[in-house]
Amino acid sequence: MESLPTWLAIVILGLIEGITEFLPISSTGHLLIPQNLGWLPRQSDLFSIVIQSGAVVAVIAVFADRVKGLATSLGDSSTRDYLGKLATAFVITAIGGVLIKKLGIELPEKVAPVAWATFIGAFVIFGVEGWRKNHQGEEHIGWRVAVAVGLAQILAAVFPGTSRSGASILIAMAMGAARPQATEFSFLVGVPTLMAAGAYQTFSVIQEGGAANENWPMVALGTIVSAISAFVVVRWLIRFVQSHSFNGFAWYRLVMGAALLVWVAMGGDEGGGTPD
Repeated sequence: MESLPTWLAIVILGLIEGITEFLPISSTGHLLIPQNLGWLPRQSDLFSIVIQSGAVVAVIAVFADRVKGLATSLGDSSTRDYLGKLATAFVITAIGGVLIKKLGIELPEKVAPVAWATFIGAFVIFGVEGWRKNHQGEEHIGWRVAVAVGLAQILAAVFPGTSRSGASILIAMAMGAARPQATEFSFLVGVPTLMAAGAYQTFSVIQEGGAANENWPMVALGTIVSAISAFVVVRWLIRFVQSHSFNGFAWYRLVMGAALLVWVAMGGDEGGGTPD
């Protein structure tokens, strides 16, 4: 198959990132699969992490009133309490991220790990949804939830295919938070998390002298496309969670994970894709 123009491949990857970042189906997994299968040219880890930062713009835009409310009511104890919990989840995630980097854990070059995480994640969603089916949950986000969300984000970073937003929303729900509040907390804690990850990865590449090897205009293009598509998805998802469960996403993960595992079993993963 004739290779796509670089700019078009980047636009496609930006769309994939923006559409999947805040859905419980794993943006990293969806970015890796077409690259590992050789359908799209393989990009650097910096590209995959930095374009996630673009999705942050969508969250800030959609939650503009909420963010403004938090920023203008710092004298309120409830605001400080909520911001403290966001900070706690972020700090836990940041510490975990540094440890992951120090341990040399990188994105997989084969599909199998992503396939397993995608498949298993479907049953986690079914399980949490079944358990919380007749419980609306608490509107108040507790400290245990904040700590658990931070740990869930680390888990998602170690196992691509898990889904950062999915893991954090589901753990919050499992610990008693109502679906809308769990979703909002996950999205808001994603702002400093994704921004810090993008900044840290960029700084590391520059420090290691690899900046000259990056196609920065294409990184910028992917980030912009990611931001625009994420804005549409976040606005839709906020309305969706008011009256729907995540079981539809679980079925999607089940089918996709199973298909990928069958492909791996047939030997399709032996070469780990065709990096460009």
